[in-house]
Amino acid sequence: MPAIYLSHGAPPLADDATWPGQLADWSKNLPRPASVLMVSAHWEDAPLALGATTTAPLVYDFWGFPQHYYEVRYPAPGAPRLAESVRKLLRGAGQPVQDVPDRGLDHGAYVPLAEMYPDADIPVLQISLPTLDPRRLLEVGRRLAPLRDEGVLIVGSGFFTHNLRALSLGGQVPSVMAEFDDWGRRALAAQDLDALLDFENKAPAGRLAHPRTEHFAPLFVTLGAAEEELATQRSVIDGFWMGMAKRSVQVG
Repeated sequence: MPAIYLSHGAPPLADDATWPGQLADWSKNLPRPASVLMVSAHWEDAPLALGATTTAPLVYDFWGFPQHYYEVRYPAPGAPRLAESVRKLLRGAGQPVQDVPDRGLDHGAYVPLAEMYPDADIPVLQISLPTLDPRRLLEVGRRLAPLRDEGVLIVGSGFFTHNLRALSLGGQVPSVMAEFDDWGRRALAAQDLDALLDFENKAPAGRLAHPRTEHFAPLFVTLGAAEEELATQRSVIDGFWMGMAKRSVQVG
């Protein structure tokens, strides 16, 4: 399986004119996964935590939206076998793992999955971000890489730029978002992993594009999981949504 990083938007993504179709088309061009391992920007917990392995309520981790966004359901089956594989791979490498069995999928997971796999018939396991340190997340991805040979789609779910002040501009794209997006595109194309790992210092306006880095962090799990195939990386989705870059990348 490839490994992917996607920009997940927010609950209103489902109402966008083009983005749901882009995600749906992407999934149609991927091999059908045996299961999905999801790493979302919206769950930070250390040590690394495994979420529900049976169907659990969704986590509506947003506020102030119309009621119908809180009525969305995505009853994907859990993935207990995948959870056991993750435990073995990480604990075998000295990485502690905890279980949080009542933690369901947050909107960084179910919002894009509802567009990509609307039948909710593929087992899903969400794991937490145990750190925001890019190098440590890259190592987590490396440890999880063997899962790809078992048909697991490893998904890092974030947002290629994420500064909510852009929302106040009515859809205009701030220059800092455009510059960071272009820098990231070129760094990925050049396979410049060192620059990406040091994006806060190497990218133009890195700390403005990401005042806090949790939405860029899942990219490093994806890159670690497919590090040997970085030459194959390509942007499947690009452009901007509400002023923020929605670049989404496939490796492998």
